[in-house]
Amino acid sequence: MKRLLVVIGLTLSLFLVLCSTSFAQTSLTPSTPWGTWFIGTVQLPGGSDKWGGFAEVQARGNAVMQQFFYRELKGGISYDLSQHFTFTLAGGHYATYDFRELSDGPLNTEKRFWQQLVINQHLSRIKFEQRYRIEQRWFNNRDGSTPFRNRIRYRLNAFIPLNKPTITAKTAFLSLFDEIFINPKGPTFERNRVYGGVGYQVDKHWIVQMGWVNQTNYSPASFEKGIFTPQSATGKNNILLSLTYRIGQGKNAGSSNKLPSQAD
Repeated sequence: MKRLLVVIGLTLSLFLVLCSTSFAQTSLTPSTPWGTWFIGTVQLPGGSDKWGGFAEVQARGNAVMQQFFYRELKGGISYDLSQHFTFTLAGGHYATYDFRELSDGPLNTEKRFWQQLVINQHLSRIKFEQRYRIEQRWFNNRDGSTPFRNRIRYRLNAFIPLNKPTITAKTAFLSLFDEIFINPKGPTFERNRVYGGVGYQVDKHWIVQMGWVNQTNYSPASFEKGIFTPQSATGKNNILLSLTYRIGQGKNAGSSNKLPSQAD
């Protein structure tokens, strides 16, 4: 028990450092209002045959529960390489709108394809998940331009079950993560996303989560016409509401090795 308390303390301390860093980055620009992220996911966890998959819809509001401006539709297939390693191929369609002019259609759309490796590591009751992702992104902007971009993402996620040693039916848990987004062509550090929330796995099928997510985007430093402009950052805090349904696979459904991580 003493070891567990020490580990939980270190994990929470790391998360508080990440939060303070995120707020410091956000303060470089004028404060922004809170937004809302809604996420609905259907998952097919890998069972005895090791194959799985997911489908997800996501909508975001510029304000709390209103001013819709963004949506995602995505899905993919996964394969459990072993008990702790899962490889995924997935893709999605994304659209960004002006919430004041929704009838005008999207400002831009994006088609995205990615390859992903997830590594699960369990330390006593704390469950760590490391996610490595490589993305290919095709844009279609309203002005007719169609740029292409690559991106690399890394996320470290920690889960702490509160009333049971593993996350199974009727388990409350904490979820904390930090994710960095890297542009291979620069600026190298493009985005940072920090999340902290609580969740509850109702049964072997349903999982609900609610929390706070801060997303900070970075603009590169520049030197034009003799004027140096330092790197800037714009951040936004959001309320995140998530509902997940897992398609049952007999005794393998709700396995403690299948963490309730978000596909986004």
